[in-house]
Amino acid sequence: MQIINKPWGKEEILAVQDKYVVKRLHMTKGKRCSLQYHEHKTETIYVLSGVLLLHLDGQVITMRPGDFRTIVPGEVHRMEGGEDAIYLESSTTELDDVVRVEDDYGRE
Repeated sequence: MQIINKPWGKEEILAVQDKYVVKRLHMTKGKRCSLQYHEHKTETIYVLSGVLLLHLDGQVITMRPGDFRTIVPGEVHRMEGGEDAIYLESSTTELDDVVRVEDDYGRE
């Protein structure tokens, strides 16, 4: 398992296969990832614990354990910790397909 520390928490890469990737992400309360979209990548997120705020195309969706949502290419989104949250992300394999629109941490 590869662990990548992020300014908002961390991601654990659980599986990288020919057709899919699975990650477990830890989002710290009050922190958020980049406002972003993907040109090719499709991802489904599934909340394991805590409260995750999904910003999706101008809406804020409160997600709790057991909630899930699929994000398709072109949908502008970001995740934010309403509480400390842990969620799974299952996606297609385009790991570097991130177009950042806005980032709290100065990343491009």
